[in-house]
Amino acid sequence: MSTIYILWLRQLKRYFRSRARIIGSLGQPLLFLLALGFGLGPIYQKAGNGNYIQFLVPGVMAMGIIFTALFSGIEIIWDRQFGFLKETLVAPTSRLQIMIGRTLGGATVALFQGLIILFLSFFVGFRPQSISFLLVALVLTFLIALLFTALGTAIASVLEDMQGFQLIMNFLVMPLFFLSGALFPLQGLPKTLDVIARVNPLSYGVDGLRGTLINVFHFGLLTDFLVLGIITALILILGGYLFSKIQI
Repeated sequence: MSTIYILWLRQLKRYFRSRARIIGSLGQPLLFLLALGFGLGPIYQKAGNGNYIQFLVPGVMAMGIIFTALFSGIEIIWDRQFGFLKETLVAPTSRLQIMIGRTLGGATVALFQGLIILFLSFFVGFRPQSISFLLVALVLTFLIALLFTALGTAIASVLEDMQGFQLIMNFLVMPLFFLSGALFPLQGLPKTLDVIARVNPLSYGVDGLRGTLINVFHFGLLTDFLVLGIITALILILGGYLFSKIQI
């Protein structure tokens, strides 16, 4: 347990020591929130769907979480190239504990990222429908962060160069985000897009956040938790297996 705690704490220290990293990682979510929120807001309202900022914030939160969570995997490649990973792996502790510690640390960082976006959204007019559901939203936020941090760890465990990791992440992140219903309602989609949205795990994260924050569900809270929980468990198992096979 001490190994898990140390690695978790190390991830947090890395995050909070880098102000540039915190500010830089907020740039894209804030751009989406301001440009789309105010740019498409009048059109969305004229269509009879209400306040677009209210609808958009949960999706932008999910974007900030998934970007931070997935790209935390690049630290494995960085540590491998500079020898820190070798020092960690030869320590008298199991690789599973090392993987869990790093994953929990990355997920906690992604959780903070989502909470910062939620806090900033209050300045552009966002208001949650029910304060009592904020704790549920917090649990969902951490579950999303844990899922995609584990996925980033699994991918980084089989790659050896940062360029390859970044290419795969860019290929993976944008489709996951744009096809999750983060920017548009899932009701009435063409059949093909509806099927893609249903197999996209981020769709259930966005739906859960939107439901707990503004009481607008598509799949339902129980379905969101069930799907996210099952996929997270599977990805954690996969990530643990791939991490245990890293050659040093």
